[in-house]
Amino acid sequence: MSDRYAVFGNPVSHSRSPDIHHAFAAQRGDALTYERIEAPVDGFEAAVTAFFDAGGRGANVTVPFKEQAFGLCDRLTERARQAGAVNTLWRVDGRLHGDNTDGPGLVTDLRANQGWALAGRRVLVLGAGGAVRGVIGPLLAQAPSELVIANRTLGRAEALVERFSGQGVPMHAAGLAQLHEPFDVLINAISAGLHGEMPALDPALAGPGSVAYDMVYGAQPTPFMRWARSLNAAAVCDGLGMLVEQAAEAFQVWRGWRPDTAPVLAQLRRG
Repeated sequence: MSDRYAVFGNPVSHSRSPDIHHAFAAQRGDALTYERIEAPVDGFEAAVTAFFDAGGRGANVTVPFKEQAFGLCDRLTERARQAGAVNTLWRVDGRLHGDNTDGPGLVTDLRANQGWALAGRRVLVLGAGGAVRGVIGPLLAQAPSELVIANRTLGRAEALVERFSGQGVPMHAAGLAQLHEPFDVLINAISAGLHGEMPALDPALAGPGSVAYDMVYGAQPTPFMRWARSLNAAAVCDGLGMLVEQAAEAFQVWRGWRPDTAPVLAQLRRG
């Protein structure tokens, strides 16, 4: 009987996670199944409990449940505790454990796959939602010269700066309309990019020396990616590599070995 895994979200029908984890398992011939489970917005806890009660081995969590998953856990890794959000679940002796692999996944894609430097660079993160909470700690650990979090609602950005400050990196919060200076690394986590919308941004933010990364992914370049390319950014990338790398981190948590991500990412890029 194969081990059972799943990703919980709402919506979740678009998720590539089953393809990724099945490809990882095939590298060593592990027998497992991985499915999508669309939990009701008000029924996440019941859905997770039912999954593990039925023998589920591990689960990933995506929008909009990451912060709710954090609250369900009996045990948390340090990176999950720091983020205040969980994207990876497993149960041991009846206790629910939680981790957050988003930040390590992002940093691995930026550094190893894209070859982008973060140390000593001015980094801008657009957005202040649950996806951002998981990546700020790992980004700070790369020792950028400055990290700015910008959001439509300034208070949410300020709350994140307060939560993560004191780690040796200057941090600032800003409203989107307050941004007028260039950054070395721009990371978009504004979920509106999923729907073909982006707020107006000052063209001064990106230029020939900038690299731009959108944490969402799709068949076509996102509006943020098109904006960065129009300003002749040195490199532009979507978040598919982050998805694969965070999945590899979760797979290692569950299975005790880290799969080779390069062929899986290449396979997904081919469609």
